[in-house]
Amino acid sequence: MSSPKQPQDTVCDAALLMGSESWSKVTCPCCSSGQVEPLVLIQLAENVQPNTKQWIMGVISAAHSSGGAELLAHPGEDAGWARIVVAAPPCTLLRATEDLGLCRADRDGNMTAFSFSDRHCFSHIDDMQKFLTLAERQYIVKHELESMRAVKDQRIPGIPGDKGILRSRQNIFQKLQKAGVIQDVFPLCDQKKLKALGQEWYSQKRLWGQPLDSIHAYFGGSIAFYFSFLDFYTWSLVPPALLGVFITFLLPGPPLPDRANADPSGLASAPGSSPSSGSAPEDEDHLSVSGHMVQAVFSMIWSTVFMELWKRRSAALSYRWGTLTVTEHFQEPRPGFQGQLGTNPVTGRVEPLFPDWKRQVRVGLVSVPVVGLFLCLVVMGMLGFYYFEGLMANFHKASGSIVTATLSYLPSIVHIVYTNMLGNAYRNVANQLTEWENHREESSFEKHHTAKVLVFTFFNNFAVLFHIAFFKQDLPLLRKRLSSLLILSQVVNQFTEVMVPYIVDRIYGSSQKELKEDDPAADHMQAEGSQPPFPGLFAEYIELLVQFGYLSLFSCVYPLTALLLLLNNITEIRGDAYKICRLFRKPFAPPEASIGVWQVAFELLGFVSVLSNCWLFLMAPLVRAFIQNNALNPSSVLLLAILVEHVLIVVKLILAFMIPDEPDWVRIKREQIEYRSMKALSQQKVKRPHGPAALKP
Repeated sequence: MSSPKQPQDTVCDAALLMGSESWSKVTCPCCSSGQVEPLVLIQLAENVQPNTKQWIMGVISAAHSSGGAELLAHPGEDAGWARIVVAAPPCTLLRATEDLGLCRADRDGNMTAFSFSDRHCFSHIDDMQKFLTLAERQYIVKHELESMRAVKDQRIPGIPGDKGILRSRQNIFQKLQKAGVIQDVFPLCDQKKLKALGQEWYSQKRLWGQPLDSIHAYFGGSIAFYFSFLDFYTWSLVPPALLGVFITFLLPGPPLPDRANADPSGLASAPGSSPSSGSAPEDEDHLSVSGHMVQAVFSMIWSTVFMELWKRRSAALSYRWGTLTVTEHFQEPRPGFQGQLGTNPVTGRVEPLFPDWKRQVRVGLVSVPVVGLFLCLVVMGMLGFYYFEGLMANFHKASGSIVTATLSYLPSIVHIVYTNMLGNAYRNVANQLTEWENHREESSFEKHHTAKVLVFTFFNNFAVLFHIAFFKQDLPLLRKRLSSLLILSQVVNQFTEVMVPYIVDRIYGSSQKELKEDDPAADHMQAEGSQPPFPGLFAEYIELLVQFGYLSLFSCVYPLTALLLLLNNITEIRGDAYKICRLFRKPFAPPEASIGVWQVAFELLGFVSVLSNCWLFLMAPLVRAFIQNNALNPSSVLLLAILVEHVLIVVKLILAFMIPDEPDWVRIKREQIEYRSMKALSQQKVKRPHGPAALKP
């Protein structure tokens, strides 16, 4: 294989400081090159001895057979610098591409699962900066670092005591992290590419579309999929927003039934209903009956069509980015996983072991009760909201002034602030609980952590709304509560997403201005290390999930919900882009084929919307008048509600079946990839010797 061609203007600025003679030698002769691209920076402890640093660099550059990573290491400015710069030779990148199951374009332009043995059949094989994106190259370096394992028992130079003892087949990188030798590791920033991306992304006055390919190339698959989903979700809000405007301002509402009359169906009032539900003025519920019903049905259908169309878009993106056939491997233990050293019965490696029954005991006897305690705090906050809501309602009824009408929103605002503070506290507790449960795999940790947060988020954000709708059956109060949530969240979100990032960037940018004027590579690395790490996309997806819940569950009582969310998300896209480009350190991002577990969460919420909208549908003024006029008994109404619910669920299932998860062209491409992979595997089996010849050395 010929040497890779790397143009001068595409190599990181750090390469100008670090001569190729200072890099460790490659183990593969064909990977020798006059220029090296720095990709990852390892931050060491300040008191690390020079011999320890030299040993780490040796392990990083050693061959896989010796327990190394087959990467390139550079000591930085001098041997005493508490950092190691890491790069990757082409062969290491190519082998990792095959291990990760990535697809790449062959000479004919067809996406094919990459095979190292057939590497000459692929395009741009001699230029790693065209063959792999920057984010992929940096993630591969991290992947190779975390795969280093000791081949024999040894002591790490310069580390006294048990911290310096390295057992055979023990993970070297995790050992150095637990010993405090490696304090941090992060991908290096490419200032030219980041500046160009920022100008294309958030600096220009563009409302439609995002530079997804550029985002994927620089930040990686997980972040690119988030912004693609945010963009698709934002512009999918246009139809319900237009319908909401039409219902609210253009569709006249018919008179409501007389609330003074008894409601034999039991739908208009229920035991425990607040006085405001029976004494509200007739013109307060100004929604038209047809609009109320149309909005409820439309929300259920829209949520299904939206998710099915997103699946198609996700499949197209995963093919374009070469992750359609990305594989899941046997996962290594998490860095935070603790236990007694022993031999793993699956891998035969020496690693920490922790019995499953102990983890289950921790989950059942500690995590579940703590989660239940926080849910009780949610209920206490809800009871407090009802108490003060009743006081303010009586106060306004007695005075009837504009001031008291405005103050009637105060209980909702205080309760919203309470739920937000409780949610922030719970997120920290949920993370600590999941860490304490001591999960071995990262996927298991994420699953338990996500489950905890989703249960609490659903209960914390929707419990009051469900109680008002199902038990109090008070549409005016439900509308007031939902409008308070949306308006207050708009104000808070605009401040935190736009103003705070801008102010922080102004302060941080001015303090780093002199540092960047001289443009030395070492100062750039120091500046990157001082930036806070990217907090991840968990909170961003939670915010979108709550939005989706407001829209799909309760928007029929407040049709302007979609319009407010649309206006909010237009600035949300720019705010999130600005933050990730300017305020945080560049994160590692693994190759992804979708948004993962969040897609399931959105789909489940869409099915819950059927139950919510069916009930709100029966609470529509025309439906209640029809029930009163025909003297229907509650049992008949309940059976009607169940029938309508089942019919709508069947409609959602039919829509999901009629809209394929993949476009036809993506399905054909995926089948072609599978066929080529099967054909290549069969050819390898034919070439492999059989019989006695296979036993010869």
